[in-house]
Amino acid sequence: MFRSLRFRLPALFLAAIVLAGLVSTAVAVSVSQHYAQNRLRNQAYRELDRETGGINKIYTTNAGLKPPKSYELEQASGDQVFVVPRAKGIDVYPGPTPAFTLLPKGILDFRRILAGQTVQFEFTRRTARRSTRMLAVARPVKLGGELFGAIVLARPKTRLNQSVLPLVWRLLPAFFAGILVAGALGWYLSRRITKPVLALSEAADEVAAGRYGVAVSEVPGGGEISHLSTRFRDMASQLEQAEALERNFLMTVSHELRTPLTAIRGHVDALLEGVVEDEETRMHSLEVISLEAKRLERLVGDILDLAKLDTHRFALRREEVEMERLVDRAYSGFNEEARRRGIDYGRTIAAAPVLETDGDRVLQIISNLLSNAFRWTPDGGRVGVALTQIDGTIRVAVEDNGPGIPAEEQEWIFRPFWSRDGEGTGLGLAIAGELAAALGGQIELETAPGEGSRFELVLPVR
Repeated sequence: MFRSLRFRLPALFLAAIVLAGLVSTAVAVSVSQHYAQNRLRNQAYRELDRETGGINKIYTTNAGLKPPKSYELEQASGDQVFVVPRAKGIDVYPGPTPAFTLLPKGILDFRRILAGQTVQFEFTRRTARRSTRMLAVARPVKLGGELFGAIVLARPKTRLNQSVLPLVWRLLPAFFAGILVAGALGWYLSRRITKPVLALSEAADEVAAGRYGVAVSEVPGGGEISHLSTRFRDMASQLEQAEALERNFLMTVSHELRTPLTAIRGHVDALLEGVVEDEETRMHSLEVISLEAKRLERLVGDILDLAKLDTHRFALRREEVEMERLVDRAYSGFNEEARRRGIDYGRTIAAAPVLETDGDRVLQIISNLLSNAFRWTPDGGRVGVALTQIDGTIRVAVEDNGPGIPAEEQEWIFRPFWSRDGEGTGLGLAIAGELAAALGGQIELETAPGEGSRFELVLPVR
């Protein structure tokens, strides 16, 4: 479960949200705390200033009389009261001990006190047990126009931090609510993402088991997952087609091999058993055996050629080839079939170039194109061969008036093992196309249903 994308994706999403929430909350608390502390410090100074004025009034009113108890003033204000004398020995409330806790002049800017100003400052009060940072306000104390010192009202700075805690407690529920919302959103988004991915995973298992007809549903949105789903569906379709082509190829090759082997075996058995007695019949049997053996040799040669081309282990020779003579050789190889079937068979030589290439392979390409043309041309039809040289290319065109090729089949005819009518090996055009590419050229096709086809081998002059 924990290794599943269905768990990891929402967990990762939620972890990222939690981390982002923690960071943003920490930043918010820090900023809010800084802002709140500044606001609370100013508020504290205002309160201390107001309270200092009241205590100062009490202090000056009772000068020379019984001093007020400092702890009572501190209880009334909630803050601590101090006195900063102007000089040692000056005390409004003379007695055996000071009436208030005394602070040294150096703890604040006493020049401002002398100038009659109120002073806001911070200081650290140290006792035997601890040290406390204090916020304080000092006001000058005057009696009869004479400055005696300053009255100081202070409160611990930690009270400001305690005032920030409610803000933190308010942020925590919002933080956890955000986590819940983010978790629900992460779960929903992860379901939307992982559902098609899991479907593709199950489909991949089906394909790995050899079941290529698996259905892969379309993923809306046009994103990466949608593209992956489309490409996977295309891949499965192509694998299914490849499997069908392979089955068709095995059936076709089995048939193509069995037919000549049956003929060879029949004639060999007749010769061995002495059924054939006269010399003419014996020679006919030997000719049939020779022809069928050559047929087998061509079939095996085609399969080997295609395998070599697919694995790029095909060697080409370089020699000077007279293209006119090569076209004549390919053309003459089908004269007898054209005569027997009444096909209008002609050739056109518009150029006589000499090309440095592999002549045997060029001859094989032209022969395969002619073989395909005669296969689809009806008796009494027309087949033509033309040799031309145009714009630095040598072109050999094979044209027929057969049934033509529909547009949806044109991309298939150069694929191995594919045949329009399910007969033949489907290797002729596939080998021709691969050989043309190996020679640096290509085969162009012009065709239309009912109007015949024109296959043109295009080779560069250099």
